[in-house]
Amino acid sequence: MQKKFGSDLQGKVALITGASKGLGLGLAKIFAQEGAKVAIASRDVAHLESLAKEIREGGGICEVFSLDLRDVPSIKACVKEVERKMGSIEILVNNAGMGNPIPAENITEQDWDWMMDLNLKGTFFCCQAVGAGMLKRGRGRIINISSQASVVAIPHEAVYCASKGGVNMLTKTLAVEWSGRGVTVNAVGPTFIRTPGTAERLDNPEFLAGVLSKIPRGRVATIEDVASSVLYLASDGADMVTGTLLLVDGGWTAI
Repeated sequence: MQKKFGSDLQGKVALITGASKGLGLGLAKIFAQEGAKVAIASRDVAHLESLAKEIREGGGICEVFSLDLRDVPSIKACVKEVERKMGSIEILVNNAGMGNPIPAENITEQDWDWMMDLNLKGTFFCCQAVGAGMLKRGRGRIINISSQASVVAIPHEAVYCASKGGVNMLTKTLAVEWSGRGVTVNAVGPTFIRTPGTAERLDNPEFLAGVLSKIPRGRVATIEDVASSVLYLASDGADMVTGTLLLVDGGWTAI
């Protein structure tokens, strides 16, 4: 398996959440390509198995783990099993998350709790569960997948924007607490990426035109665009980078 990005991840154990589709699936493939031992976790274990098979056939190392980020005991059990089976987790990519466009006046308590539990609560308790081992060893990299919607408002995305804004502040706070003990914590904030989850909206010419009108770069992001930033933050070269939000937004938030 030939490296594309030339990173220094060879042999490091990386846990990637929400790896059954979209960005998480792409990140898992690229981390494996860069030589990491990839632990992929999701509720959708069937899709994970096919991904793991593909990675192994390409010469990578990959193991599958069941994880429900809305269930704290599930998080703890998953982390324990990853470390038992693969060794100490050196990199955590908190990718799992969801958006659900709903006009603010129509959002229910269930809508709020469902998204907050996954995007923010689950992210924190995954950081806590993995971070405990990293702190004992005095080294680790945590990368939380945030969004440009954490710093600019997106209509009909009140809960998503609020949850990702929370991820940003969580990232900063953990970085302040943990960086002096060897664990860096950062976030990556992508703009729209074409994935199965965004295809319906981006395939609407009117919606796509509205998105592109806000991106000076003139295109939506690719999984590779985001992966290169995540790989950098996971690398030894980012040792002095912590508590930051790296926006991969083509200039949207610069306007």
